Amino acid sequence: MAAAVPPSTQPAKRTRDAARTRAEILDVATEEFARLGFAGARVDEIAARMRTTKRMIYYYFGSKEQLFTAVLERAYTVIRSEEQKLDVEHLDPVSAIRRLAELTFDHHEAHPDFIRLVSIENIHEAEHIAASPILSSLSSPAIDVIGRILEAGRAQGVFTAEVDAVDLHAMISSFCFFRISNRHTFRTLFGRDLTEAHHRAHYRTMLGDMVIAYLTSAR
Repeated sequence: MAAAVPPSTQPAKRTRDAARTRAEILDVATEEFARLGFAGARVDEIAARMRTTKRMIYYYFGSKEQLFTAVLERAYTVIRSEEQKLDVEHLDPVSAIRRLAELTFDHHEAHPDFIRLVSIENIHEAEHIAASPILSSLSSPAIDVIGRILEAGRAQGVFTAEVDAVDLHAMISSFCFFRISNRHTFRTLFGRDLTEAHHRAHYRTMLGDMVIAYLTSAR
């Protein structure tokens, strides 16, 4: 009897290779766009760094614009995924909102490229985000998480202020974003580096205190 022929693993291998190649392109593209901006980054340079061809990059992403959009999609997906994983159901509202603020603080500190990419996209008036169905749907889960925490806090009488979830998201993001994006100008003007290690715990706690004070203030 002839031996059974094992099933081919080629399609699965090709799929894994394609996913890995795509991820590697995004890694290099993220660095280049964050360093030089959308206008300054060159697909030729991204290809050279990967030791591949511009044609290969266009095979996966179609164009420079689509590549930049894919970089933004991945960057935003990372933080939104972290927010959705936050177990707010088993935390009291104060602890939950403080934890969410700390999560944003930690993420922005650990991903300075994300800050630069967002700044660059604002220069382009969010045209790539507006054109992406993925990005336009990513904000809702984050706002939903905050909304659930606020609702629970008000129901328990902990949060006395009528605060909109989008406003609170803007408040948290503003502090965390500014600390990274403006660290150089702030240090030059005021002689303090907001990102120095010995300031970290102070600013992380300050963010949580600021948010809780805002939510519990009587207005």
